[in-house]
Amino acid sequence: MNRKKLQKLTDTLTKNCRHFNTYEVNCLVSLFYTLVGDVAERPGAVIGLDRNAFRNILHMTFGMTDDMIMDRDCFEVFDLNGDGFISKEEMFHMLKNSLLKQPSEEDPDEGIKDLVEITLKKMDHDHDGKLSFADYEQAVREETLLLEAFGPCLPDPKSQMEFEAQVFKDPHEFNYDM
Repeated sequence: MNRKKLQKLTDTLTKNCRHFNTYEVNCLVSLFYTLVGDVAERPGAVIGLDRNAFRNILHMTFGMTDDMIMDRDCFEVFDLNGDGFISKEEMFHMLKNSLLKQPSEEDPDEGIKDLVEITLKKMDHDHDGKLSFADYEQAVREETLLLEAFGPCLPDPKSQMEFEAQVFKDPHEFNYDM
């Protein structure tokens, strides 16, 4: 992409962007065109990464494994059986390692069951005893910390910082092997 087109695209995107400055937008656009290659210069060509290339970048750059890479937000990572809901049993399974088990406790699973009930009270907006995507989305919009309520589904902060350092240094020298 020539410099004039890059500047025009950067200016257009920066006008509507609150989270990135002009330099960062320019780096991200340059990185995008570096990743998609010369296909972006062909008239009428569909510009973008195919699913496998995108998954590879997420894996190599952020160390995200297949179970962490999401097709429809983090929700699908937590919907263990793929039925479109996060059930009490799925919550229990994901939260069972989140509490330290005390040797004096009679039933160590009671604390986890209580945690599941607290989670449902906070996130189950339609009160059907399980989380639908709508429940999850509404809860996360109200409290963003709930995005990873049941465990990690996004890159860790170290990987994020390495990515930013790499991309905002020189997007043409992007290293997939971080």
